[in-house]
Amino acid sequence: MAKKDDSSFEKKLFKAADKLRKNIDAAEYKHVVLGLVFLKYISEAFTELYQKLEAAELDDPEERDEYIAANVFFVPPLARWSHIQAQAKLPSIGQTIDEAMEAIEKENKNLKNILPQVYGKANLDKTSLGELIDLISNAELQAENEKSKDLFGRVYEYFLGEFANAEGKKGGQFYTPKAIVKLMVEMIQPYKGRVYDPASGSGGMFVMSEKFVTAHGRSIKDITVYGQESNQTTWKLSKMNLAIRNINSKFVVWNTEGSFLKDAHPDLKADFILANPPFNQKEWGVEILQEDGRWKHGTPPNGNANFGWMQHMLYHLSPRGVMATVLSNGSLSSNTSGEGNIRKNLVENKLVECIVALPKQLFYNTGIPACIWILRRNKDEQNNNILFIDASEMGYMKDRVHRNLSDTDDEEQIGNFHENGQGDIQKIAATYHNWRKGENYQDTKGYCKSANIEDIQKHAHVLTPGRYVGIPDEIDDGIPFEDKMAALTATLNQQINKEAQLNQEIKTQLSKIGFSL
Repeated sequence: MAKKDDSSFEKKLFKAADKLRKNIDAAEYKHVVLGLVFLKYISEAFTELYQKLEAAELDDPEERDEYIAANVFFVPPLARWSHIQAQAKLPSIGQTIDEAMEAIEKENKNLKNILPQVYGKANLDKTSLGELIDLISNAELQAENEKSKDLFGRVYEYFLGEFANAEGKKGGQFYTPKAIVKLMVEMIQPYKGRVYDPASGSGGMFVMSEKFVTAHGRSIKDITVYGQESNQTTWKLSKMNLAIRNINSKFVVWNTEGSFLKDAHPDLKADFILANPPFNQKEWGVEILQEDGRWKHGTPPNGNANFGWMQHMLYHLSPRGVMATVLSNGSLSSNTSGEGNIRKNLVENKLVECIVALPKQLFYNTGIPACIWILRRNKDEQNNNILFIDASEMGYMKDRVHRNLSDTDDEEQIGNFHENGQGDIQKIAATYHNWRKGENYQDTKGYCKSANIEDIQKHAHVLTPGRYVGIPDEIDDGIPFEDKMAALTATLNQQINKEAQLNQEIKTQLSKIGFSL
């Protein structure tokens, strides 16, 4: 009997699409696939509204303003999916899609210079391209209700992750694993206000914020997203990613100089900041920015931008704002070139609220151990402690090289939950929120500790959670110590006897051929 395929819809779709990749690198192929997924979505959304207008017989279904009013992209005839699908088997299909992308950009100013026009390239096999179009055409991607937006978003998000995985180190530069993003969002809870990411990649922080807002019965209009990305290709991916979610990306911008040298939002004061900046970034421009107003707690060293990123975010944090950023574990303990003094100033100024040590192997692009810093402008005066959470042993192996944090919302992860049914993400977030509220929180050896300023000063402002949470107590299995020792001794004696027998056998065999020991 054939084994049932229980993999998710998006997983099956990706496997099928990847089979058609042939000799194209994942870095290039992702634009081919993600561009088609995007084109399919906006065409389906357009067709749905087109048919409604046509049925009503009150409005011209070709009137652009009708689509603008409904927040739907206008898709000209030569770019509609029905036209693309009809041309799929022709050798000119690559040129047809490139022309479609160009036509959509002309009709929708906010997509100008965003869509990939790579389909006519000689190295892209046109037969495989036609098969890919058929595959996406036959997939369950119908824009018939509000769930379709989420389905397309899920597919796009899953594909981003899988391409990041396939690209390895380079892929991680545009994608932060979903579990880490969700944990950060669940901790700082961006319900309403301005959400900022100064290293916005493919837009994952904004997408997860939108999911959080809508999951709690609120409107996506309650948040406004601001971002900056220095890699133009990655920025284009983010613009499409956000467009599928109907997230207004007007303030998500690109420039080659990046957030340090050319701050795109100099006057922004954000209510929530979420970021995964490059770890331990070298040569980031400090020699030009020595006297910059962002370095209120100390000038970051030239060889490492960790505290440059952190202070850039703090500079943009509103008076009651909260931020979560991922940094390498070195940021918790390094004293190189004044980093220890910057960390001390952050602690003494009561800005640091929580540190979470993450498990290894979560990231696609680095094996460097990482942590999450939570900083808050206006900490509760009754709770000036810092919460330390050691999650370094949490998670499960997603595959042979990548670890993942379990998520209660993911049915595939059943068996990776804690005793109360919580996933790793929910347990960590609940620990943090219970601590903030002063309800149902208690220090747990080996996991969490609320440390006061005196504790932290004793450790010279080193913020490694392991120093504070300690080692977990051994679980008593009920076996008396004497019995454990007797069993251990018996096992040891057995091993000694086996080794003695083996040595004797070796001597016997050697003596037969004239050697002696």
